[in-house]
Amino acid sequence: MLAGRIVEVEAYLGPDDPASHAFRGPTARNRSMFGPPGHAYVYFTYGMHHCVNVVAGDVGVPHAVLLRAVMPTRGLALWRAARPDLALERIASGPGRLCRALGLDRSHDGLDLSGSALRLHAPGPGFRPGVIRRGPRIGIRAARTAPFRFWLAGEPAVSGPGPRRARMRG
Repeated sequence: MLAGRIVEVEAYLGPDDPASHAFRGPTARNRSMFGPPGHAYVYFTYGMHHCVNVVAGDVGVPHAVLLRAVMPTRGLALWRAARPDLALERIASGPGRLCRALGLDRSHDGLDLSGSALRLHAPGPGFRPGVIRRGPRIGIRAARTAPFRFWLAGEPAVSGPGPRRARMRG
């Protein structure tokens, strides 16, 4: 079993957000975003990466949270096997790397994240997230300045390129 702590996310607000896949309404690709909350919306992008979101709105309200980075905490040998070329904190640092390490693809689209092999759990007792930072989303063109990206300050698994990453984490 693999497990990790989510350390970075981005929010997307459906029809009110030009950066959201649901901005122009439902399609075959984004159908899961319009479904029940707590389900996965997995899509393929740039012809090479899968990304996973958690549907966060009520049925018909296509809000979603993109999982951008996870710090591996359990099953470390399996995490390392997924990407032996990367340091542990970089294996799931970024939405594409995260899906690659977990083996997620479009076949996982629509999974119930409370009752399938892919699950989200609340943090255990004593968990203290530290300082949560907020800033603009990255890797998109529309609505780039919306402060809908959240990350744990000082967490080495937070994604982003070299110098920019250092500025954001401070």
